[in-house]
Amino acid sequence: MTGSKANNGLLAALFPRLEHRGQPLAPHWLFYRRLSINFAIGLTFILVSLAAGMLGYRYLEGLSWLRSFGHAAMILGGMGPYSEPNGNASKLFEGIYAIYCGLLLIGVTGLILAPVFHRVMHQLHLPDDDDAAQRSSSEAVAHEKTDKPKPKPRAKAKP
Repeated sequence: MTGSKANNGLLAALFPRLEHRGQPLAPHWLFYRRLSINFAIGLTFILVSLAAGMLGYRYLEGLSWLRSFGHAAMILGGMGPYSEPNGNASKLFEGIYAIYCGLLLIGVTGLILAPVFHRVMHQLHLPDDDDAAQRSSSEAVAHEKTDKPKPKPRAKAKP
């Protein structure tokens, strides 16, 4: 097994293909599985980002681990910093970290809500029972019309 096939297997396991418009709605267990996988991936991104923020505050600002956690969590949560950073490197780190955390918030929210949006949109595009019955009857009528041989055109009479 090559590396790309192994990666495709892992990606296929984490993100199974979604059903298309003509397919029936996925069962509840599959929906909850998709939701929990996306939630776990989002939580992993958040925890790794929190750890990176804690390391930055710990080594650039010289804060304790607990205060570093508080500062990183406040920025990650969108509340802003506790206090003004001391050095230029700290100011640069805090600005980049704040921008990253804002984008992470948007991305993780989209990642977690993607299965919900897909299910709602798929449910809205499923045919109703009345529509399906009407469509099948109109398709049957159209099929009957196409089965009949077309009449040959008449030759024009010469005067």
